[in-house]
Order: sequence, then structure tokens, then C-alpha cells
Amino acid sequence: MKTQMQQARAGIITKEMHIVAEQEQVTPEFIRDGVAQGTIAICANINHKSLIPRGVGQGLTTKVNANIGTSSSYPDPKPELAKLQAAIDAGADSVMDLSTGDNIDASRRAIIEASTVMVGTVPIYQATVEAIKAHGAVVDMTKEGLFAVIEEQARDGADFMTIHCGINRNVLHALISEGRVMDVVSRGGSFITGWMLHNNKENPLYEYFDDILDICLKYDVTISLGDGLRPGCLADATDRAQIQELLNLGELTQRAWDKGVQVMVEGPGHVPYNQIATNIKLQKSLCKGAPFYVLGPLVTDVAPGYDHITAAIGGTLAAASGADFLCYVTPAEHLGLPDIDDVREGVIATRIAGHAADIAKGIPSAIAWDLKMAEARKKLDWPAQLDLALDPVKAKKFRSAKNKSDDEACSMCGDYCAVKIVNEYLTNAKNKH
Repeated sequence: MKTQMQQARAGIITKEMHIVAEQEQVTPEFIRDGVAQGTIAICANINHKSLIPRGVGQGLTTKVNANIGTSSSYPDPKPELAKLQAAIDAGADSVMDLSTGDNIDASRRAIIEASTVMVGTVPIYQATVEAIKAHGAVVDMTKEGLFAVIEEQARDGADFMTIHCGINRNVLHALISEGRVMDVVSRGGSFITGWMLHNNKENPLYEYFDDILDICLKYDVTISLGDGLRPGCLADATDRAQIQELLNLGELTQRAWDKGVQVMVEGPGHVPYNQIATNIKLQKSLCKGAPFYVLGPLVTDVAPGYDHITAAIGGTLAAASGADFLCYVTPAEHLGLPDIDDVREGVIATRIAGHAADIAKGIPSAIAWDLKMAEARKKLDWPAQLDLALDPVKAKKFRSAKNKSDDEACSMCGDYCAVKIVNEYLTNAKNKH
């Protein structure tokens, strides 16, 4: 079985490429060329049977991911399946199963079976949980145990996997020598950092990277190169440790492409607004245009409860500057495990950010959508406006609650509606001529 990248390089346009081309309103050849070059990834594990493929990358609409999954405090997988459906209903293009509670295998398999969108995983989470159960400590995790989990999650149908392989001894030296306010906030990054420091060994995900690529080739898993040292506060943004890890990810991107494995590269994190565009340009340059997948970025540290908004502000600039994939941030970020309402709010806020960026990038379908809304508003065509809304559910709820059913205008302006008044007088003026 050849990967999407291998087939694209052989000149083959796969059924997945045709589906993505139709979604994006571009030619199948455009998609094939992007996949062949590595600037577009189609995350489509051969064992994910319910998947409707999507493309991530240059020239395509910005994609949105929602994180779900159990925790040790909330181990029941049933609510996560409800969150999966809520994320899909809200328009998410993918979900990531970040489960760390009991029954990780069962949870992941149920999510993959039920999901029509891409599913990502973070194998080191499960490997860590298993190491603690078997040996009593994260630092006793074995290379064999870690790689067995990677193989298992790939076999189960994970479309992309976050692998924290960019942290090596040089990166840790940069981290220790420069110092940080918040050190390491990535869970996967913290597990690898702690393991390396305790065992005084190289990161096995870096040292045995080719073995990971062999697994990805077997199932056509897209490798998502994790940023284990992403900044957890504005003060740590764009420091030497972050950039050293990014340099490694650029090298690993090329090694994956050389084998025919699709790649995405993950990015920060908490970043001051004025540094976001620079971060995107660095990644695109060092990783030769590979799709960039960012968390937020969050533009301030002081808005717990509203971090879906701080992330949307940063996400708009990031995507307009070239990022391709936005991981949502919910109102519960930094506070607790998100519920269904948090998931929905996070997806919608991130979709707004992505859509605004798509307009800035000149994506024709994005521009056309807004034009249709403007035309519907001019006509005071409320059914069309509600259907065109990015979140029709909330728009219809607001319209119903705040207006009478026969109102032509909205209750904010009523008889003094600017659109209604100007339409009337412009029509009269045109009739006179």
C-alpha cells in the first residue's frame, strides 16, 4: 500500500485527492501537486473506514481541530463521544483523542469508529500511563513500550499522530542554559524532558525516528511533529529552546518526506501578537512549506475563561500569515476539562478565526460566502442570513428570542433600520430615472 504522498509523486490522483479537490473548489491536479511537494497533507489512515478526507495546507481553507479525551479525573469515554459529535456538528475538521484515563484503547477505537473527520492521537500519553501502571514512574518508560503504543494507535486508524521527536540533548541544553518562566508546559514535552534528564539518554523518538516512519508508511499515518517546548506564557515565546527544536523539526520533515511520509509541524502556544507572523515565517522557511498546525496562539496570559477569544485573535493572524491548521482553545483552557458547551464555543471561535484569515489570504470560497451574506442582509432576507451564518443554531436562537416573527428589520433598529430606509429611497430614486 502506497501513501498519499507516494502516489502523488507517481502522478496518481487518488479518490481522497478528488474528494478534497471538490471540497476546496480546486483542481485535483492542484491537490496532487501539493501532496507530492509536501505543502498539502491528506491525513487518511487506511484503517479509518468512516473518514471523509480533508486536506490541510497551502492554498486550502484553514482547518480547525478540537481536542477531546478522558482524564484521570474523568475516565468515562461516553461523554467524549458526545463531545466528538458536538465538535463535528459545530464544523470541526478533526478531533484529537488526548485520553489519559482508564480504557484508553477502547476510547480511541470508539472515537475513530464514530468519527467522519480526521482523528489525531498523542501516543506518549498512553505510553506514560502504561509505564506508571507497570513500573510506577514515567521515567521508567521503555523505548519498546513507547513504540508498541505508536504501532497500536496507527493500526487502530489514527490519521495523524503527534510525536515529540524534536527534543534532543541540544534542545535541552538551550532550555537549561537560557531558563524560562514556565519551563515546559506541553504534557508530551514534559514526559520526554523528564525521561531524558532522569535517564541521561537521548530522546528515543529522535534517535529512532526512522522506525516511526516505517510505522507511518505501513498505515499512511501523517506524522505531526510536536513542539514539546512550545511557550506556555508570553515571556517564554520565541526563545532559543523553541527555535532549536524547530530547527530539528525542519530536519525531520525532510527525512519523513524522503521516505514518502506526510508531515505537519506543530507550533506555539502563547505568543505576543507582534511575534506571531515571525513565528509562522520561520516555520515555513525551516520546514520548506510543510503544513503548520498551531495552538491558538494565545496573545495574552491573563484571560482565563475567555481564552477561546485570546486564541481566536492570535489564530486569525497566524492563519493569515500562513498557518494552515488551528487547534481550538476552549473557555475552560487553564481551568479544567471542557464540557460539550465549551467544545462548541471553542470550535466556533476558531472557525471564525480561520474564516477571517481565509478572506485575508484571498480564498475565493471564503470571499464568496461573505458576499452572499451581505446580499441577504441588503434584502432583509432573514432565512438566507440564518442559513448562511457560521453558527446557524445560535443565530436562529437569537433571532427568535429578540424579534417578533413578522419583523422585517431586527429589534435593535426597528423602524429606523438603515438598510430598510436606504433601500426604500434608492428604489424610489431609481424609479424616477
